[in-house]
Amino acid sequence: MDRRNFMATAAAAAATWAVTRTAKLNAEVQQTTGRFKLKYAPTVNAFSAHAGDDPLDNIKFAADQGFSAVFDNGLMGRPKDQQEKIGKLVADLGMTLGPFVMYAEWRRPTLVTADPDAKAALLKAVEQAVDLSKRTSAKWALLVPGPYHQALEWDYQTANLISNLRSAAEVAARSGLVIVIEPLNPHDHPGQFLQRIPQAYHICKAVDSPAVKIVDDLYHQQITEGNLIGNIDKAWDQIASFHVGDNPGRMEPGTGEINYRNIFRHLHRKGYQGVICMEHGNSKGTGKPAEQALVAAYRAADDF
Repeated sequence: MDRRNFMATAAAAAATWAVTRTAKLNAEVQQTTGRFKLKYAPTVNAFSAHAGDDPLDNIKFAADQGFSAVFDNGLMGRPKDQQEKIGKLVADLGMTLGPFVMYAEWRRPTLVTADPDAKAALLKAVEQAVDLSKRTSAKWALLVPGPYHQALEWDYQTANLISNLRSAAEVAARSGLVIVIEPLNPHDHPGQFLQRIPQAYHICKAVDSPAVKIVDDLYHQQITEGNLIGNIDKAWDQIASFHVGDNPGRMEPGTGEINYRNIFRHLHRKGYQGVICMEHGNSKGTGKPAEQALVAAYRAADDF
């Protein structure tokens, strides 16, 4: 081959390589920046290495990564003006705000008793949550009923909790707020009354209100009972939200034994439109590479 033909052939090959590489890079960018199939919700400080400490900047960064939801367990504790800014930004970006913690008792039995002071405290928390919902358009308020009573028969405790939740539902329903009750595993949270999805389902069916549903934390339920997809299907009409974290370790999907890709595929096929809160740690630690790995983990789990 003479020099002129060689140069022409090399130039053509280089051009073809450049076009192919550009197309590949464009495909990769599209794959990594498009919206996820489901509403996975990072916390409002999940990307502090990239976006700083401002929750608003974190929310913007999350949206840029393709997330269509965020959540903040501590939303009720934020100043009202910050709550309003978070709610407005989430709405402007077309995102959804996941459940915030409204009531969580860890030390003593409260809602499993007939104590009028406990009911009054619950109703006060619901009123505050309703006000917060109006400021932010957050639709779900999380409730942990608290420890069981060692000197009271289990059925009485169930009946008391149902009664208290019915009272709470009456307040919440006026504004469209949904209280989501969360079963917790007995290893991380020993002594808690609400532990299993069938138990939560029984309680929600008895309350019989659209204002009281379940948040199914798949990390907790893998430890407590397993059969994750089976319980999702059986309790489907009472589930309003999900929390996720792999087990063991409570880290991002792909770090443990739970097949989250199959679970997410199952939820997608069922037409699930709610939020999936990323309530877990980061196995890579902190910093930009760790945050990038977090996004990549959800891209992998969302690849179905």
